[in-house]
Amino acid sequence: MLKGKVEGVEAGAVMANVKIKIEAPDIITAIITKDSVQDLDIKVGDAVVAIIKSTEVMVGKE
Repeated sequence: MLKGKVEGVEAGAVMANVKIKIEAPDIITAIITKDSVQDLDIKVGDAVVAIIKSTEVMVGKE
């Protein structure tokens, strides 16, 4: 779990991009449903937690 603040929300017809600024000064972009953004009332400046669930990590090099 990474704590951060919402830097931007771009809602489309079905999905939304939520940009979350975390401490490192990095930004995580989450793609979630537009309904979830509305249900959670996510807006710029909100304190949120990015919860990352992954079963696999891939690393590549050119």
